[in-house]
Amino acid sequence: MVNDIETCGSIKQQLAKLFRESLRVTLPGELDVHPLIAPCHCQDPKKKGDGQDSKRGDYQCNNALGLWSKFKGKGTRFEGPAPIAEAIKDNLPESEIIEKCSISPDKPRAFVNVFLSRQWIAKSIQRMLIDGIEIWAPKLPVKRAVVDFSSPNIAKEMHVGHLRSTIIGDTLARMLEYSNVEVLRRNHVGDWGTQFGMLIEYLFEKFPNGEVYDQAIGDLEAFYKASKLRFDSDPAFKEKAQRAVVSLQAGEEKYRNAWAKICEISRTGYEKLYQRLGVHLEEKGESFYNPYIPGVLEMLSKHGLIKESEGARVIFIEGKKVPLIVVKKDGGYNYDSTDLAALWYRLKEEKAEWIIYVTDVGQREHFEMFFAAAKRAGWLPAEDNKYPRASHVSFGLVLGEDGKRFRTRSTETIKLVDLLDEAKSKCKAALIERGKDKDWTQEELDKTAEAVGYGAVKYADLKNNRTTNYTFSFDQMLNDKGNTAVYLLYAHARICSIIRKSGKDIEGLIKSGTLDLAHDDERVLGLHLLQFPEVVEESCTNLLPNMLCEYLYNLSEDFTRFYTNCKVVGSEEESSRLLLCEATAVVMRKCFHLLGITPVYKL
Repeated sequence: MVNDIETCGSIKQQLAKLFRESLRVTLPGELDVHPLIAPCHCQDPKKKGDGQDSKRGDYQCNNALGLWSKFKGKGTRFEGPAPIAEAIKDNLPESEIIEKCSISPDKPRAFVNVFLSRQWIAKSIQRMLIDGIEIWAPKLPVKRAVVDFSSPNIAKEMHVGHLRSTIIGDTLARMLEYSNVEVLRRNHVGDWGTQFGMLIEYLFEKFPNGEVYDQAIGDLEAFYKASKLRFDSDPAFKEKAQRAVVSLQAGEEKYRNAWAKICEISRTGYEKLYQRLGVHLEEKGESFYNPYIPGVLEMLSKHGLIKESEGARVIFIEGKKVPLIVVKKDGGYNYDSTDLAALWYRLKEEKAEWIIYVTDVGQREHFEMFFAAAKRAGWLPAEDNKYPRASHVSFGLVLGEDGKRFRTRSTETIKLVDLLDEAKSKCKAALIERGKDKDWTQEELDKTAEAVGYGAVKYADLKNNRTTNYTFSFDQMLNDKGNTAVYLLYAHARICSIIRKSGKDIEGLIKSGTLDLAHDDERVLGLHLLQFPEVVEESCTNLLPNMLCEYLYNLSEDFTRFYTNCKVVGSEEESSRLLLCEATAVVMRKCFHLLGITPVYKL
């Protein structure tokens, strides 16, 4: 018998290993057949997971139909897809994973239905409780990835528009890290360019003695707007600002120091927000890649990619009306040249196998063009499904409840710090309304308000398909019913309360107890828990965090059904059902971690 309990990876991966062996025996001449394994989705929730009576089973192998299309009329010994499916079923090696297999009764009877063993599901969950959820980490085909996200511009405050990139990017990084991928979290801040000339020159006017303090500048956003106003209205100031850019790029100490001070003040503000959101980033801004641009452009020229056009140097991309401009008419570099240098550095110097860019959908064409240029240069393979790979993770707009871009009443973009303050404030008010200020310390109240408030903001974004716009509504995201972080955090706290009220030592129970999934609702919940690795894998592969959110919400629904129909505390099955409660809490906590949400243990 195959010793499957020692095999890491998802159910799909473990079944694929068994079916690969069956396909090798069934079709000895076909060595490149990849097993097509998919979960069965039962339409009737009452029968969900009841493997013994269901016709469809838990998983299906769907190879037979495609193989018949390939072999039909070519002298095969098989007379249709059904005999191929029967042979695949009969040639499966014995395994404790599988209780039984059958052929789907629906014509053309080409699908092998797999019914998983209740005992194996229980044993796998117990092993996770003993060895830790890290043993369920999915296996991905890459070892190192760059996730480029957040990326605010220096001298501008982070606003609600930065929220999506920061939250989505952090979750993708967390899922890849859980999957044992080394992730280089890159904050590609806008810290270089012509705007620094006006900022530096305005700084010199305000502080002629060169002594600049953070509090003296005050609101950096207001400082930026004031310098822009001078730039647009004063030709003499504009000329000085343009000369300042040249001095900065030439490395003159006075200008470099002023630039560094502006960057430092901005960075301090960003870091406070990242700490509140629990987000870690390593800054490598546009200025970092600037020294690499000439060499990269020389390489691209040798490949014949760069052409002269109307005084500029450009790369023409097939199917695009406007080229990539890599050197402007005035000889300066821009966004296109910086991004090409950054991609080269990440591939050649940092040896990343997957580079993921998290930006709004408006930049889609830019990424299509510079990825196409990288393919022409031979940096990336022509096929999108091969590695090294570059992916643009695009996302839609954050809308207000009026359906328009989310702004303040004065049409200003909403600052991220104000949004987080309001989320915490509303949560704290709700907790006080429930009388928690009488039972909890002020610290407990503040920490819970932060966990729930910030979690609600993150989850409201992440549960949506990132490619669509979503409506920002505090009323909806702070609702304790439905698919919200508040509801899910409550569900987790309730599970923790059940375990506490039992009075049992859960760690001791994990070591000495036995999990038994005799009731159908226990089996449903157990199977759902065991599908966690493949959901993370699919979320990573498709770069869609909402798949993990959907899994988490469905898990809480399955737990509610189990708890409603299966008495836990005081039942004959108490020990086993407490283990199932603990396993659910462990998986929920890992989901929260991957989504960047802090769990709460009492509410």
